[in-house]
Amino acid sequence: MMGAIPFTLYSRVWCHLCEDMLAALQALEEPGRPFAITVLDVDADPALEARFNELVPVLYGDPDGPELCHYFLDEAAVRTYVASFSTAAA
Repeated sequence: MMGAIPFTLYSRVWCHLCEDMLAALQALEEPGRPFAITVLDVDADPALEARFNELVPVLYGDPDGPELCHYFLDEAAVRTYVASFSTAAA
């Protein structure tokens, strides 16, 4: 079994779109291919708040890589990321 597929979700506590994106992402997990989702509260870090401000939620696979989506989950982008991660890990 391969390791968990990492995601970083930049979020904030009172954000319903953030909750929706997290739920939609979790719904894409498949048995045997778990996700490791790190949720970071942008309001807890001034640098993150300045970087993302009203753009949240913002989803990354690798936090140093390209953005996968913001505001709403881009299922195609997530599936492409998961497929490429699985290929790279194989």
